[in-house]
Amino acid sequence: MSKGSAPKDGPLANEAARIAVLRELLHRANRAYYADAAPFMSDGEFDALLEELVALERGNPELYDPHSPTQRVGGEAAGGFESAMHRVPMRSIDNTYSLADFRTWHARCAESLGRADFALFGDPKIDGVALSLRYEHGVLVEALTRGDGEKGDIVTTNVRAIRAIPLRLDSSGHRAPPLLEVRGEVYLPTAVFESLNEQRERDGEELFQNARNATAGTLKNKDPKIVASRRLSFSAHGRGECEGIEVSSHSEYLQALRALGIPVSRFGRTFATADEAACAIEAFAKARTDLAFGVDGMVVRVDAFELQTKLGSTAKCPRWAIAYKYPAEQAQTTLLEVVWQVGKGGTITPRATMRPVRVAGSTVQHATLHNIEEIRRRDLRIGDTVLVEKAGEVIPQVIGVVLAARTGTEQAIDAPTHCPDCSSEVEQEGPKIFCTNSACPAQFREKVKWFVGRDQMDVDGLGGEITDRLVESGLIRSFADIFQLDAMAVARALTSARAADGALKRGDDAQEKIDKALAKLERDGPGAQAMGIIAAAEASKSRGLGRVLAGLGIRHVGASAAKTLAKRFKDAAALLSASEADLVALDDFGEITAASVSHWLHSEVAREIFAGLAMAGVDLASKDTSTLATVDNPFHGKTIVITGTLASFSRSALTEQLEGLGAKIAGSVSKKTHLVIAGTEAGSKLERAIELGVDVWDEARLQQALASIG
Repeated sequence: MSKGSAPKDGPLANEAARIAVLRELLHRANRAYYADAAPFMSDGEFDALLEELVALERGNPELYDPHSPTQRVGGEAAGGFESAMHRVPMRSIDNTYSLADFRTWHARCAESLGRADFALFGDPKIDGVALSLRYEHGVLVEALTRGDGEKGDIVTTNVRAIRAIPLRLDSSGHRAPPLLEVRGEVYLPTAVFESLNEQRERDGEELFQNARNATAGTLKNKDPKIVASRRLSFSAHGRGECEGIEVSSHSEYLQALRALGIPVSRFGRTFATADEAACAIEAFAKARTDLAFGVDGMVVRVDAFELQTKLGSTAKCPRWAIAYKYPAEQAQTTLLEVVWQVGKGGTITPRATMRPVRVAGSTVQHATLHNIEEIRRRDLRIGDTVLVEKAGEVIPQVIGVVLAARTGTEQAIDAPTHCPDCSSEVEQEGPKIFCTNSACPAQFREKVKWFVGRDQMDVDGLGGEITDRLVESGLIRSFADIFQLDAMAVARALTSARAADGALKRGDDAQEKIDKALAKLERDGPGAQAMGIIAAAEASKSRGLGRVLAGLGIRHVGASAAKTLAKRFKDAAALLSASEADLVALDDFGEITAASVSHWLHSEVAREIFAGLAMAGVDLASKDTSTLATVDNPFHGKTIVITGTLASFSRSALTEQLEGLGAKIAGSVSKKTHLVIAGTEAGSKLERAIELGVDVWDEARLQQALASIG
């Protein structure tokens, strides 16, 4: 049976019909939610229907369709991002910060055109990441970031995971355009961004500074499932190459995009004069704070394409458009307290507590003060009236003091002389203050959260809140304890904590709640969550020396330095024997870093940590195979794409192994690809490889080749 053909009769015919109905219904639901702002089903209903479709498609593989809603996330993690040229450059737009400058721009356009009676079009300047989407005959075939305007990164796999972006255009009643490049902005809605940062704070991860940075990082994430989970949105605002859409103005073009199911801002409108546009800019400055996404300005452009062509462009910017940028919103409030918090590396940072105040659409009560030097530079004092604004319209920050409001009762803010958690002495390095006690409980809690994180040991299920509870209960007192947890003990700790929390909220008897919960636990067993944590910890034992070093929170040792150490030293024993001179000789290791790392390696703490990990069965040998990259092996110098599900390899581990053998791991298949490694459920990348005649290996051939290297 050919791909996409349906059975003619019997039960399979009913399943084929149901698959077709579900695909169409889910496509319409995405359009209704993102493009039309008229949702007709809840998220729960959508997810339930999507699960049904996944099950039906799994049972009918001959009905595979690369554009099905289920194919947005194929489970393929990208190994890297290749670049491609924009067919039409993605130019930036000149900024202006005053209405007088806006009118000057309009007058300049009028002078060049020899007329002032031309329409303008204005829409919000969303604070996101510029993206170019290429559709051929109605099907999404490529997505590029803006890059430098001439060349961008290919992020097609991740963009397919964004539900707001249609995989195929709605061409009902008419033919899809042969070619359409849509330019627009991909962004994180404010509520999603705030929820994401709250979760990162609970998990002990570094917070995103603003929604734009979070969006950019998400687009370049190596796991499309993470991209899908972050609920990015999209709004179209421009065009690249275009065939088959006969329109004469920007406003008509956006109407055509909306008809094709592409999200377009509902706030865009045309203006007959510069005065109308100026009034709209002023009015929108107030309305924008109530929007569900960040807006930092309004883009105004000459509406007619013919006039745009006459005005032309400079080397960097079109002359027919201008971006009016709004100043960041500020508010005054009172600085009530400064709390010093201890991080995983012992860094002690100040956090401001202020009288709650409304800024840019939300209530602000806390803000980072960065470090003691920043406090002194601004002469901040407890009791001061301070100016607060949201950096990037999201992250609150104290930007100054209202000196005229001082009464003389304000109190100076002193740097701590002892750790606020363990009372050990502190030391200052530049503007940063550190706790000197490597056994500090606060440091240890944060270090454990970091150690189990995705980019370190990747112990799935050990989020920030759960880690806190296991540390507080005494189940995790060392890194080694993570790998020796007992499922029932974990379940008891989590159950007791949750029961206590519930009792506290309801005013019930806490001990009675805990006793009942534990009695039920003894009957039912530890449960899936506790068992999952144990299994994840066991699986993480084989990550190797580099990942262990990246997770220990050693000062000056991040992911890059950890890889350098793992490349030079074959195992933990060799590393512990290294001299300071050995470390200074390493790439990217200066004298300060080498001295700091050497001091730690030769401490009793380091030896106890490595001994404990070894006793717990953690592999402390280097997984770096770069020394083999210079010998003759089938991967050296090859560009390789990994696709589908592999039974014997995790995506990240295989990527590291092949890179160590001199290969370059790419995220998409092109004419430059030398080899595609295809597991089960390989999708469009496998099809593309076959189409281009690229060599394809299955998992058995991969294992045979790796075994031959030794």
